[in-house]
Amino acid sequence: MLRITRTTNGEVVFRLSGRIETKNIAELEALLSGETSGQGIFLDLSDMTFVDQDVVNFLRHCETDGIKLKNCPAYVREWIKREKD
Repeated sequence: MLRITRTTNGEVVFRLSGRIETKNIAELEALLSGETSGQGIFLDLSDMTFVDQDVVNFLRHCETDGIKLKNCPAYVREWIKREKD
């Protein structure tokens, strides 16, 4: 189960907790598209417990679009790197 917490302080941080699966991508895309352009947007992954291949691709596209990943686990960072290559 995925839990999303949104905080703002000059930038927008979505803290993602739990399992992030393919079925959650549409919800995340809707939340991100609803944000004002020009604001820094971050996804805090410190409490994430699981991702699948589609989520890794989604996170890679987020970075391409200027969304920053905070507290990204090393294995996810490496997986994203491999997908870019």
